[in-house]
Amino acid sequence: MRILNGLSESSAVHGGAIAIGNFDGVHRGHQQMIKVLRSCADRFDVPAVVFTFDPHPISILRPEAPPPSLSNLDRKLELLSHYGVDTVVVMPTSRELLDLSPQQFFMEIVVGHLRASGLVEGPNFRFGRARSGDVQTLERLCEEQGLHLEIVEPITVQGKLVSSSWIRKQIVEGKMAAACEMLGHPYQLSGTVVAGAERGRSLGFPTANLDQVLTMIPGDGVYAGRARTSDDWFTAAISVGTNPTFGAGSRTTEVHLLDFDGDLYGRTLQVEFHQRIRDMQSFASVELLISQLQDDIHCVRQVMRNGC
Repeated sequence: MRILNGLSESSAVHGGAIAIGNFDGVHRGHQQMIKVLRSCADRFDVPAVVFTFDPHPISILRPEAPPPSLSNLDRKLELLSHYGVDTVVVMPTSRELLDLSPQQFFMEIVVGHLRASGLVEGPNFRFGRARSGDVQTLERLCEEQGLHLEIVEPITVQGKLVSSSWIRKQIVEGKMAAACEMLGHPYQLSGTVVAGAERGRSLGFPTANLDQVLTMIPGDGVYAGRARTSDDWFTAAISVGTNPTFGAGSRTTEVHLLDFDGDLYGRTLQVEFHQRIRDMQSFASVELLISQLQDDIHCVRQVMRNGC
């Protein structure tokens, strides 16, 4: 998959079928859009192109309260490639871009720079200044310019409309199995391993303490998942919370890699959350905590044998 930063190389996608959006998390709804985009591109023998924004426009419009991200840019690009996109144009988000009217955005970006042959969007697509352009606006503009347009119907899972906001709700409540089902893949975050209190090592369960996590952190609890070093994936028990047994005040994300022996300090760790296995608890003694940790690891192994 080719990645273009901004519009300086937009000639590389001239005539492509285009899908515009944030694609945060690349969930099942996005995947359906990409499936239709891929079909459209193949039908017209043109590249399948995603035009996305970095950072999320809301971080510019409402910097005091941006929604927590479901995927960083690297993860988003990885998933878009996996689901069949040929080229991604990563557009740096700016106030000037967001101030374009719907017609200006369409004529300058879609027609002028991208020279799209067609567009694929969802029914709730909004664009232009103050999100004033909608699907009806897009239909009119495409008709005027002779561009093919396909509107993809939304996807539901167990009667719930798949959306980034609903997935965020599941994640903050620790409902990772539900989030996984709506995402169509495990929820993943990444962070840098830094030195912690080393309590886990003293108990016989060394953990990697994550810092610089730029995406959403799940609600407090102990989770079954996986973690990837630069070399391989390992089954992992993941703890999110304040370590109440030791009276710690700050919230941490700590990852115990099963069957791993090595130094991770300073390295980036990618962590998948598959299922919450219990709430965060305070234990009356270190012995009771160790016994629970042994049970946790047994449970994690069982969960991961069954998959997400």
